Amino acid sequence: MFSARTLLIPGPAGSLEIALTSPAASSRGLALICHPHPQHGGSMENKVVQTLAKAFQELDCAVMRFNFRGVGNSEGEFDNGIGETEDAAAALAYAREQVGDAMPLIAAGFSFGCYVQTRLYERAKPQQLVLIGPAVKRFEIPAVAKDTLVVHGEEDDVVALADVMEWARPQALPVTVFPGTGHFFHGRLTELKSCVKRHCATIGG
Repeated sequence: MFSARTLLIPGPAGSLEIALTSPAASSRGLALICHPHPQHGGSMENKVVQTLAKAFQELDCAVMRFNFRGVGNSEGEFDNGIGETEDAAAALAYAREQVGDAMPLIAAGFSFGCYVQTRLYERAKPQQLVLIGPAVKRFEIPAVAKDTLVVHGEEDDVVALADVMEWARPQALPVTVFPGTGHFFHGRLTELKSCVKRHCATIGG
């Protein structure tokens, strides 16, 4: 059983809309999930974001989703990832106040959300980074830790798989490729959830 709360908290650009779920028993970890591009319909209700949330809930983690500035009931305007990084920092700080500072952190993002998570990485210091459909070339996504989970669709028409492989190759970074799959993982969300759960199963264990 999980308790779920959707509320507004103070953010760097005004009110920030968040959704925090916590297991009834003690949490094994905390997952912070960043949604896709605000100017292309991205929100915390995105199907991939919800799939990630379910994966982490099934691993008995507390889960923080939130809407970037200008999305849903979050105030402010799109800021090209800069202000959105501060939104993510504010959501994380609130979650840590609720579940505890010592909780292992999983930082997960989808598309544009991957860019925000890599910008926040040095401050957040997550135990695990999960990047789904990272928007390389569209945004300057740096090299990441070798144990990062990177998942991409073979037929992604938003971010080409070739671009992701070009970004990953110099890092000798493995990329999990879903054959015949587009950017939004239509028809493959259950498999995506299982993939994420397998990779993150040892968090807090």
